[in-house]
Amino acid sequence: MDRDLLPHLPIIVAVARRGGFAAAASELGMSASAVSHAVRLVEERLGQPLFARTTRSVALTEAGRSLIGTVTPALQDIHERIERIRAVKGRPSGLLRINAARVCLPLAVTRVIAAMAERYPEVEVEIFSDERLTDIVSEGFDAGIRIGEMIAQDMVAIRLTPPFRSVVVASPAYIGRHGRPTTLGQLSNHNCIGYRLIRSGGLYQWEFVEDGRDVAVTVGGQAIVTEAHSAIELALAGIGLAYVFEPLVQADIQAGRLVHVLADYAVTEGGLFLYFPRRAELAPKLRAFIDTIRQIGRESAAN
Repeated sequence: MDRDLLPHLPIIVAVARRGGFAAAASELGMSASAVSHAVRLVEERLGQPLFARTTRSVALTEAGRSLIGTVTPALQDIHERIERIRAVKGRPSGLLRINAARVCLPLAVTRVIAAMAERYPEVEVEIFSDERLTDIVSEGFDAGIRIGEMIAQDMVAIRLTPPFRSVVVASPAYIGRHGRPTTLGQLSNHNCIGYRLIRSGGLYQWEFVEDGRDVAVTVGGQAIVTEAHSAIELALAGIGLAYVFEPLVQADIQAGRLVHVLADYAVTEGGLFLYFPRRAELAPKLRAFIDTIRQIGRESAAN
């Protein structure tokens, strides 16, 4: 093995993961020129290009895909083994990267991070807010957080929250102006705040249960958002009906700022789960996160 190549391999992986030199440089704390130099050095030593470059994009060549497929798991294995060795003499440490939709923070993650800060101060937790269904392995994340049915079967999943409902809410002012819908058919007469699906670009159909059957309803309105907090803000402002997870608006409902409508049609979601590849839980930093989740669960059950 050419020892001069070894320190540059993590840079190659970062460029492939981030899809560009500038993004990789930012992640690694290097200059773009230093990243470009490292890539060029490896390509010269291997005798073939690893990336196809244009003025707008950087893509892996066949040789690049082959190298990344070999190097990425090897580097991850080395990283995990070093962390385990360090943890024998001390406490878990390092950067824990988690991919999660933004709604996951108030629903489950914030309290875990707060507890982690006390129990494991050497672990730095980075939450990458992402509304897509990202491949956490290829994107370099240690774990992800999603609703249970969205998780691939080959992943290990640990429950973060109990099941919860998806509900339709509106402000009292909106209900006063436009009335309260009592059937799914009446949604077509209301200003419904839509969701744009980031991956497909389509509009999300609201899901309900009617007469024991799952029903998807196409809605329309004057506002479209990409995540729940924006929908809640618009609903509070009296813009229209919002379709959100119930725990996010429970306090607003109890305080009278929002009104729950179409309750009889609400669908129950499976709840949030932390998920990760099977071997990943051996890493002390992820093990510490999992232990914290379980400790919080025990404390909640005791109360």
